[in-house]
Amino acid sequence: MKIIGAKPILTASIVAILGVVAQATVVNADTTSAKEGEAAFNTFCVACHQAKGEGKPGVAPSLVSPEFLASAPDSLLLETIENGRPGTAMVGWKAVLGEKKIRSVIAYLRSFAKSESRVAQVNAEPAAKGDPAMGKEFFNRICAGCHGENGGGYLVGGNAPAIGNAGFQKVASDGYIREMVRKGRSNTRMRGFQGSDGLANLTNQEIDNIISYLRTLNSAVKQGGASS
Repeated sequence: MKIIGAKPILTASIVAILGVVAQATVVNADTTSAKEGEAAFNTFCVACHQAKGEGKPGVAPSLVSPEFLASAPDSLLLETIENGRPGTAMVGWKAVLGEKKIRSVIAYLRSFAKSESRVAQVNAEPAAKGDPAMGKEFFNRICAGCHGENGGGYLVGGNAPAIGNAGFQKVASDGYIREMVRKGRSNTRMRGFQGSDGLANLTNQEIDNIISYLRTLNSAVKQGGASS
């Protein structure tokens, strides 16, 4: 009877041990992948995106700002690294690195995350419903000084990424762009534009107007800067 009675306890103990082992295996796998990604990053990416992905104004954006890592889905990173941003300085690396190594680079970048992921919430936000004409006025007044005419970025004289570029437009959801405008990116020149601490306390509708304007630029932008 004692042996029989001990079985559930023994079984529960084994399950608990296996759970710990499985968790450790995942952590080790992520750590290994990040290490491989660090090596690849330092070989192929560091020249533009700088040490530890911190970026350089006028050259390439930071890839490790807390707001970016919390809101950018892996699909955005994967698509951008694989295929680049045509019309910008960001070339595609799929043929050189392959998907597995690119995913290890993403794991490396994720290792810098300082806050919980908000990807699901951000990308579940509805599509922007705004007035492109009003959005253009706001963009020219408060955004073009950094992001350049038509959001063309570095290659049109801006000192910030090309957010009007068709490649960016393809991978960035409206929720992702909203998050970027609202909160900015804390270790970059991109300040937030909503709230009392923002450079301009834009309303949600004004931000949607800007997004609606940006969505008209797919065919208007002929050249731009590095990826955002």
